Amino acid sequence: MRIGVLALQGAFVEHETILAHLGVETTEVRLPEHLDGLNGLIIPGGESTTIGKVAQRWGLLEPIRDLARSGGGIWGTCAGMILMAKEVLDGKPDQPLLSLMDVAIRRNAFGRQVDSFEADLNVPVLGDDPFHAVFIRAPLVERVGKGIETLAQLDDGTIVAVRQDNLLATAFHPELTQDNRFHRYFLTMCAS
Repeated sequence: MRIGVLALQGAFVEHETILAHLGVETTEVRLPEHLDGLNGLIIPGGESTTIGKVAQRWGLLEPIRDLARSGGGIWGTCAGMILMAKEVLDGKPDQPLLSLMDVAIRRNAFGRQVDSFEADLNVPVLGDDPFHAVFIRAPLVERVGKGIETLAQLDDGTIVAVRQDNLLATAFHPELTQDNRFHRYFLTMCAS
């Protein structure tokens, strides 16, 4: 199995480190040809507008959509979640999106960098133990469409992790913890 990590900006090295510990071959994706032969792609946290514009400039948006349409797993964390959404309620008019998941997202929903926080989440697909999630200028899912499975919510009901078939999105940064359960979950999605 070979997993790509979009390496245009943001926390891509941290994802690569976890995948390496899991024994997974990784490829840094910067050009369309880097997607060839991948079973899945992780779109990391960072700055969603910057990642989207660079991906657009390098001709990556349509090839990433093709990977998703062909059944390859796509996982967006934080900024990656924003890029995967069909609708960004407070997005910039020129922000390129992949528009893969039928969700409406609100950017920086919890405030600025100083408002970052951590929370223990109940994530049934990962087992009984809570998942300690790190939220940094995080988005939230404001609305879900057909076919969207909610995987995790905050105590107040705010949706922070969703799945739609071969697509996964988390508002938080699993790559910033020692818990690799979300990465293992994504790998099972890519293998099926």
